[in-house]
Amino acid sequence: MVDARQLRYFVALVEELHFARAADRLEIAQSALSSQIQRLEGDLGVRLISRNKRQPVALTDAGKLFHAEAVAALRHIERADQIGRLAARGLAGIVRIGSVASGVTSGVLSGILRDFRLSHSSVRIEVLSMETPRQFEALDSGEIDVGIVRPRRQYPPEVVATILQTERLMVALAEDHPLASRGTLKACDLKGQSFISPHFEEDEGFGEVLSVLGTTGGFSALLDYRVHDFISALSLASAGYGVSVVPESMRNFAQPGLCFRSIADFEFPVHLALANRRRELSPAVRAFVEIASKHHSTTTSSGRR
Repeated sequence: MVDARQLRYFVALVEELHFARAADRLEIAQSALSSQIQRLEGDLGVRLISRNKRQPVALTDAGKLFHAEAVAALRHIERADQIGRLAARGLAGIVRIGSVASGVTSGVLSGILRDFRLSHSSVRIEVLSMETPRQFEALDSGEIDVGIVRPRRQYPPEVVATILQTERLMVALAEDHPLASRGTLKACDLKGQSFISPHFEEDEGFGEVLSVLGTTGGFSALLDYRVHDFISALSLASAGYGVSVVPESMRNFAQPGLCFRSIADFEFPVHLALANRRRELSPAVRAFVEIASKHHSTTTSSGRR
């Protein structure tokens, strides 16, 4: 099997076309260079160099073909060495990111990616749209490395989470909805409305938001449409199917026929968090988490703190 050292020796000899000069350049004895070239030819089973004491070193036809491949192979080896060293420092590799829709519409994800790219431009980024419960499964299976999620009271044992953003809630509704004529709403104004909200098989999430909203306004919120993300909720709300209580950043997702109203007497801050594995081996992922964490205001681990 040909090794990288033999390739370097051969390429140096071809470039110098002189055993003594090539040996000096390689800082080895001329006899050692000659021995390695003979060994290379023996391994390949073909003569690469024409040896004639009265004439300069010359390549055979096989040598010319082999030289082109040897140069390309050395370039690949050098590139692999560079990538390996960069990967060890977290400057190369792949980071797979899961994100709820709000991670995009809020600008949180793009802000983190912008900061990360400044110092880690060689790291490949993959972004997958994924609801919060699914992201915890994907972190466990290795499908994603980090996630932009809605925080939970409890996290899987191997997951930690860092709060990235806190924002207020607003009501999204169709422009021709009776409540759209009001500049600001109160919680009690939403009594009897059909609500549209992301909701999963768990006690947390925006089902809890609607429960608190109903308590504040003196009614029981009726969840008519359960969806997987806020973009779907806004689509239904703009078409007049009901109202949706959404984070303020969803105003960045413009839809025809849709408007937003604040709720004067309802203070229920919602958060976006970065979720990642507690024990992470990838230097690139660790670097991403470190940079993303600079955006945080509170850190949580198996619960809110």
